[in-house]
Amino acid sequence: PGGGSRGPGGARGSCPVVKMFSASQSSKAQFLDKARQAREERRELKEKERAAIQIQALIRRFLCRCRLQREIRFEDFFEANESGSSKRSALSVFRIARKLLFIFNLKVDKERFEKLCRCILNSMDVENEPKVWYVSLALSKDLTLLWIKQIKDILWFCCEFLKQLKPDILQDSKLVNLHLTMLVTFTDTPTWKILRGKGETLRPAMNHICANIMGHLNQKGFYSVLQILLTNGLARSRPSLSKGSLTAIFSLALRPVVAAQFSDNLLRSFLIHIMSVPAIMTHLATLTPERLAVIESHELFRKFILFLSREVQCRDVCVCLEGSHTLCLLGNLVYLGSLNDKVLEEETAHFVGVLIHMLSYCQKYVSQKKSNLTHWHPVLGWFSQTVDYGLNESMPLLTKQLQHLWGVHMIRILFSDVLSKKLLENQEMAQLPAQPVSPQNSLPMKNLFKRAFQKSASVRNILKPVGGKRVDSAEVQKVCSICVLYQTTLTTLTQIRLQILTGLTYLDDLLPKLWAFICELGPQGGLKLFLECLNNDTEESKRLLAMLMLFCDCSRHLITILDDIEVYEEQISFKLEELVTISSFLNSFVFKMIWDGIVENARGETLELFHSVHGWLMVLYERDCRRRFAPDDHWLRKDLKPSVLFQELDKDKKRAQLLLQYIPHVIPHKNDGYEQLRQLSQNAMKGVIRVKFVNDLGVDEAGIDQDGVFKEFLEEIIKKVFDPALNLFKTTSGDERLYPSPTSYIHENYLQLFEFVGKMLGKAVYEGIVVDVPFASFFLSQLLGHHHSVFYSSVDELPSLDSEFYKNLTSIKRYDGDISDLGLTLSYDEDVMGQLVCHELVPGGKTIPVTNENKISYIHLMAHFRMHTQIKSQTAALISGFRSIIKPEWIRMFSAPELQRLISGDNAEIDLEDLKKHTVYYGGFHGSHRVIIWLWDILANDFSPDERAMFLKFVTSCSRPPLLGFAYLKPPFSIRCVEVSDDQDTGDTLGSVLRGFFTIRKKEPGGRLPTSSTCFNLLKLPNYSKKSILREKLRYAISMNTGFELS
Repeated sequence: PGGGSRGPGGARGSCPVVKMFSASQSSKAQFLDKARQAREERRELKEKERAAIQIQALIRRFLCRCRLQREIRFEDFFEANESGSSKRSALSVFRIARKLLFIFNLKVDKERFEKLCRCILNSMDVENEPKVWYVSLALSKDLTLLWIKQIKDILWFCCEFLKQLKPDILQDSKLVNLHLTMLVTFTDTPTWKILRGKGETLRPAMNHICANIMGHLNQKGFYSVLQILLTNGLARSRPSLSKGSLTAIFSLALRPVVAAQFSDNLLRSFLIHIMSVPAIMTHLATLTPERLAVIESHELFRKFILFLSREVQCRDVCVCLEGSHTLCLLGNLVYLGSLNDKVLEEETAHFVGVLIHMLSYCQKYVSQKKSNLTHWHPVLGWFSQTVDYGLNESMPLLTKQLQHLWGVHMIRILFSDVLSKKLLENQEMAQLPAQPVSPQNSLPMKNLFKRAFQKSASVRNILKPVGGKRVDSAEVQKVCSICVLYQTTLTTLTQIRLQILTGLTYLDDLLPKLWAFICELGPQGGLKLFLECLNNDTEESKRLLAMLMLFCDCSRHLITILDDIEVYEEQISFKLEELVTISSFLNSFVFKMIWDGIVENARGETLELFHSVHGWLMVLYERDCRRRFAPDDHWLRKDLKPSVLFQELDKDKKRAQLLLQYIPHVIPHKNDGYEQLRQLSQNAMKGVIRVKFVNDLGVDEAGIDQDGVFKEFLEEIIKKVFDPALNLFKTTSGDERLYPSPTSYIHENYLQLFEFVGKMLGKAVYEGIVVDVPFASFFLSQLLGHHHSVFYSSVDELPSLDSEFYKNLTSIKRYDGDISDLGLTLSYDEDVMGQLVCHELVPGGKTIPVTNENKISYIHLMAHFRMHTQIKSQTAALISGFRSIIKPEWIRMFSAPELQRLISGDNAEIDLEDLKKHTVYYGGFHGSHRVIIWLWDILANDFSPDERAMFLKFVTSCSRPPLLGFAYLKPPFSIRCVEVSDDQDTGDTLGSVLRGFFTIRKKEPGGRLPTSSTCFNLLKLPNYSKKSILREKLRYAISMNTGFELS
């Protein structure tokens, strides 16, 4: 083939085509493909040539630009004017700015840009020289658009600098003011001198230009710039922004919102970027309160609440902010609300709804524990969203803002419907204004006055469930929503929960009035309504249960922090009779939740409700155990049959186990319950311990140990170790009850001794042996493990250690003056064996003065030190020994007084009728035998209570009766007629029984004493001929503590 450049249409190309068509049918298609490929190649080549030309042009332009920039960069932009005047014309400034912007580099041209800004601002301050005013160029037909472009660029560079500046550095602070002044000057027209006088007609056009500039800045991210600047200047313990700077920033932030007539879009931006700055409203109130007046004049608080009341918009804002900043927004809204009573009252429903939604959003991420996915937040606790640690310095201010939510002022507004209710008082009832008498109201009024005069000395009517208020009424729904708000606050702001509860309980009348409100709910009031709510998974039911939950949480907190004087004598908030009514309601509610199987499968909110109600119930029960306010048998469930309970326990029914775990006090004690419970399980040391006594002469005492001798040994050894003279234990002042001695460490191996004592005590309880050891109430609480409960208060237990010390300590709480005048420190001075020892209650406590701010902490620290810290190791050792015998769950069902009864038996006098009823006779004795009649008469009429206790100890080795009466004494109490001394006694025979029965004596037994076999609880009594001899011999025998060998 030859060369050539002709295409497919040329002569040389025609021959192949003819050959192709003649050779095959596909030749045409191949030809067309080749033609198309050729065209593509030619087009690509042309594109490459065009692209190369463009790239060359761009590179040439770039290189030219760089060369020009290098040339311009070394010019002095701000050399003296050509005219020599100190005032530059606006056109001159425009040209300088144009040059600078052409070469502008944010890092390199910082100083030149500052000079330019000052030059522009100076031009705006000149009087009566329009050609100097930089803004005058906006009126030039040729330069208007160029000037607008230039000022937009300059202002955005101002924003770029503001993002980088640190207001806490002095030099940066000056630059912040400079750039803010630029932004303030050119985003609104009030300072423009060109608009004065005749120029006023130009104002609409100039305003339009400003709006255009503002719109440009917003599009570029103006609000983000302000947010960064505000956060840098305010998110710290002390603000670094000056009053002028903060005023300027807030004015700039508000301008677009006002200009847009509070459009949703700009309200959203303002909320997300400005209102989420930590405590900005507090800083405005402190530094520039006139800005708050502007907020109020625009009714911004109302607009914010109404905007956020739409759920979609509220969620959008929360999602944009995430948890930390959502909380900051919440704090600012709460603070604004505290300043706007009128709006708050009118928009309560919307305000409450918004706060619930925002708190609920945060709550989703509040975690109960630390993990790889959680971060620590000083208000929220462990939080599963990223936490902005830069905000930590501002958390105290944020907390102060949030405190307004549970402050007295806002509570009075939000709970106005509840607090406006008057708790009817007796004096007022007698002075009620007369009503028109009619058939409809005459009878109720008559009954009202009758009840008023029949009331007891208590001033206020006792609040009880009465019902009558519809739960779907607007009033009830409003109160429920407010309760949901505070309950959500408690479960979200976990680290300031106690602060919130303290705030909610500050008003003495809120809780009783809330209880009165609860009492009125539903057709019958109280229990039935709330039990129905448990079975209804409706929003209304959840809100009602939230009300109950809030009431329980707050009331529990209140009763926990009140001392006995405030609860029993001053009766702050609740009357004692109301506590009886409330505890009855709670007892029934918790019982029903357990017995109806609700707790077994409870999750989430239902479980939280149970713990809330149960917690309040147990605080009341434990308070009643320490000092009674409820009547006898108040805590029992009379509809609970013990036989049914124990049948279910045998079958491992969950509800029976839960009942024992949570509310064992509902089980009646006067039944075979304890006996059955004791046999449910067994532990170590259940083996038999054999004991042989040796008398003072070194001779083994006679007697076979069938548990009775061990009982006597146990009682004797426990009596020795608990003797205060040994200094293992001390007695409390006043009622002389025992607790571990703080100075017991002087004994060698003292902790092993305490562990041994614990084991002996546990063995006694395990075997049902009562020992005469009266413990202090606070120590019994520790033995039960109550001191680990979140509801436990050391101050409440302090009277059981030292009532005088308690009075002196609590008087500090009531001290009206400056407590620091007393010269107290967070330490405790103690005389230890003649040497004064200072114990610090906190590290460095002896140098920390007690003030009005920390006096409550001081009281609790002191009580905790006296009852826990001082005897911590001794108590731990004793509890360890005790629990090696008695599992904690076995005694968890008992209160402190009940545990004392388990250990020491009943404090009541010996019931001789009960003893007589359960006595067995041998050797011919019977209930009508004259010696037996004399015996019971002597015990009843001649012996003192102490002598009766000595008699019981003589026979059984225990001075107190069994806990549940003599029916439970094993073996049963027995009396046997004996004719000879113990060493000659071979047991009963037919002859001895007949002689005893018919009072036939082989010889006068007057010389012998009564004896006993404690192992069998057996009294061996000679067949005395006279009552006086019986009295004399019995008194002598029991007073000599003679056991087996003397007769």
